[in-house]
Amino acid sequence: MSVHGDVDLGHTVAGWTGTALAALGCTALGAAVCLVSAPLAGLGAALLAAAALATWLLHLAGWGKPSGPRPAAARDWRVRDAAAAAGHPDCLGCRLAGRGTPAAPPSPARTADGAPKGPVPARA
Repeated sequence: MSVHGDVDLGHTVAGWTGTALAALGCTALGAAVCLVSAPLAGLGAALLAAAALATWLLHLAGWGKPSGPRPAAARDWRVRDAAAAAGHPDCLGCRLAGRGTPAAPPSPARTADGAPKGPVPARA
């Protein structure tokens, strides 16, 4: 157990790679502002785009994590997620890649006899 307790902080290969690329991109953009350099600003913007793309692709390859806490045995950053190929439920990144299914909308509340609760619209 760490100082923070038994929590799943989501340290993954995808997360660390994306964070490192984004930090480099922000550094390049900051330097571009200070040096008034358009090529350096372009490099920084390209690194930020690469960070988003690399994180997404690594997540789809199983090096990310699904939403919510993981079992304790799967929390190490070197553990690959075998379920990523089928898509994670409620995961926007997986849905953008055509994996998994979107979350089902909540069903309307019903009474014991199966009739919908609440006001019923009038029929024409």
